[in-house]
Amino acid sequence: MQQYKMSIKDKLEHIKSGIPEKVTLVAVSKTKPNEALLEAYEAGQRVFGENKVQEMMEKWEALPKDIEWHMIGHLQRNKVKYMAEFVSLIHGVDSLKLLKEIDKQAQKHDRVIPCLLQIHIAEEDTKFGLDKKELEELIHSEDFKAMKNIKLVGLMGMATFTSDETQIRKEFAHLKSIFGDLKQQLPNISVLSMGMSGDYQIAIEEGSTMVRIGSSIFGSRNYS
Repeated sequence: MQQYKMSIKDKLEHIKSGIPEKVTLVAVSKTKPNEALLEAYEAGQRVFGENKVQEMMEKWEALPKDIEWHMIGHLQRNKVKYMAEFVSLIHGVDSLKLLKEIDKQAQKHDRVIPCLLQIHIAEEDTKFGLDKKELEELIHSEDFKAMKNIKLVGLMGMATFTSDETQIRKEFAHLKSIFGDLKQQLPNISVLSMGMSGDYQIAIEEGSTMVRIGSSIFGSRNYS
């Protein structure tokens, strides 16, 4: 008997049915062809996440203009200028220098670019991000206060890649607590981006408002 293969539309509907309405689903489309993104688009998905600026630019040029493009990967300062015209949200801002560059490039396009500061919560050293002390220093700096073309809308973090749910939950809870503290100082922040294909349900239980899901929608990564 032939096994039924779920379409991208079916997978999207299945995931959305298990996500509260207040949680934004970012479909992580990195390495995926435009046809796969269009299938998701036709199923109603409008928010897509990419981790390479060049690939995101090419997709932005080719695909419908009402798509929101989120930059979810580690971002180098010299690449900001290529996406400043159209990017909807930058997830992984991990330094004041990067924030200043985004501010500068956004100004050239007369835009205000929404940004998330990335907080390091995982035990792995391979993950990028600020610690709590660096976060405090950044938001209290005169440079940050002077920026007019970025809008800090929240925080982002990635849990350790592990099957230990207790550890994942602890890391997400830690990020939620940092977010809560920051919200007392910056009441307008509203986005807590945490959770991916393997751990997004735990992330939502711990207070995530935005999840980044790729392989559960598009299948395993394609590096060719």
